[in-house]
Amino acid sequence: MNQATSLPHRSAIDWPTLVPLAILLVSIASLGSAFIAQYGFGLQPCVLCIWQRWPYAGTIAIGLLASLLLRRSPLLLPPVVALAGAIFAIGAGIAAFHVGVEQHWWVGTAECTGTVGNGATTVEALRAQLKGTPVVRCDEVAWSLFGISMAGYNLLASVAYAIGCWIAALRLWRRA
Repeated sequence: MNQATSLPHRSAIDWPTLVPLAILLVSIASLGSAFIAQYGFGLQPCVLCIWQRWPYAGTIAIGLLASLLLRRSPLLLPPVVALAGAIFAIGAGIAAFHVGVEQHWWVGTAECTGTVGNGATTVEALRAQLKGTPVVRCDEVAWSLFGISMAGYNLLASVAYAIGCWIAALRLWRRA
């Protein structure tokens, strides 16, 4: 005799619960990859590379905040997700600026040339600064794959993350 065995019903995870988690995970993965490139592979960042990290720190905080809001105040979730999209867009803007500097479309900031020589009053002090400070120029590509630099990949990722957040925010608003 055949007895139908029924599997216990697993409740599907509601996609709005995944939005804050996705924001958090892509932000940690992106920031983590920058740290792995720096500390694991010795690719020292320039000042624009450092600036590109700050939006990810902000979206990590937003992802954590969105996770809390999901349970307590679901109506606040859509604007917080939209804010994460705006922060990702800011990161895309910084990355686009960096790509332009790398391609010599425009000049970088004053910090892009390094700080060697600032405060050095003697030749010995300047020599110590030169030995102790890696000079990383913003207009030189330290690493690329298929002709796209890390700043270029960050630009593509940040644009995708921003669009994803804004689409999710719209869907959350319609659902609310």
